[in-house]
Amino acid sequence: RAIIIRNGEIIPMSREFTPETERQRLQFLGFLRPELLGKEFTHLEFPRRIQPKELGKRMLYRDQNMNGWAYKKIEEDDLKFPLIYGEGKKARVMATIGVTRGLGDHDLKVFSSNIHIKPFLSCFPEVRVYDLTQYEHCPDDVLVLGTDGLWDVTTDREVASAVMEVLGSYEPNDPCRYTVVAQELVVRSRGVLKERGWRLANDKLGSGDDISVFVIPLGGPGNYT
Repeated sequence: RAIIIRNGEIIPMSREFTPETERQRLQFLGFLRPELLGKEFTHLEFPRRIQPKELGKRMLYRDQNMNGWAYKKIEEDDLKFPLIYGEGKKARVMATIGVTRGLGDHDLKVFSSNIHIKPFLSCFPEVRVYDLTQYEHCPDDVLVLGTDGLWDVTTDREVASAVMEVLGSYEPNDPCRYTVVAQELVVRSRGVLKERGWRLANDKLGSGDDISVFVIPLGGPGNYT
């Protein structure tokens, strides 16, 4: 994910593509091509897993065309595992992967099955344009690019605060200041190793994912010489 920090303002330059944000696209594909579900999954979503004893009863559900919920009578097919399961950071496609766009993963399959997950993962990016010529940028205006390891445990505001704090401790013409900011964001996201594992400054769990961060100045090289 990426944000621009310009004069203290946070400008989101991307958004996360997850099973929740792309629910309708995933469900629509499962509806159009049920063979991709391998007779193991249902494209419908329910508030919880359906139990066999609930066959014939009415329960809330939603499909690819619905933003809200409606009631339906539970049928045999509804007992299958849902295509999208879990909430928030724990949401998964086919109980396997928590992102829905990216490159690779051609051989990724559902555990202990021959069901491929790749058909549900899109390689098409969402493109946003930021015109650098429309603003006069100062040395503290930057683009921050980070992997899930950063954003899973850090908010946009926390990232911006760290960026401004570190940049403020270096001379504006010091090119190393941006590298130091990136390193600081990685360190803060990982946390400190304690008896109960890696912990952040607020004692919450640190990131267990890989963490990559790029901090790119927007003013151009001429501003720092």
